[in-house]
Amino acid sequence: MDIVFLVLSIFTIISSIMVVGSKQLVHSAVYLAGALMGTAGLFLLLKAEFVAWAQVLVYVGAVVTLILFTIMLTRKGEEENGE
Repeated sequence: MDIVFLVLSIFTIISSIMVVGSKQLVHSAVYLAGALMGTAGLFLLLKAEFVAWAQVLVYVGAVVTLILFTIMLTRKGEEENGE
């Protein structure tokens, strides 16, 4: 159990650092999904299954998808201008 907590917490911390440190917006959004999944895993270890599934459905499922679609829609105009 301690090993699982250690792996999940290291994964969450590294993903969180990569969200801030990544220069690509799409990579940052993917790292954000990883950090939120790690947080959901930590909730599962705390025996808070409802909060963990709400984390996955609301944040990973909806917010990260919305961020990725927003990035894709705003990047489309920049590619047409030759950038």
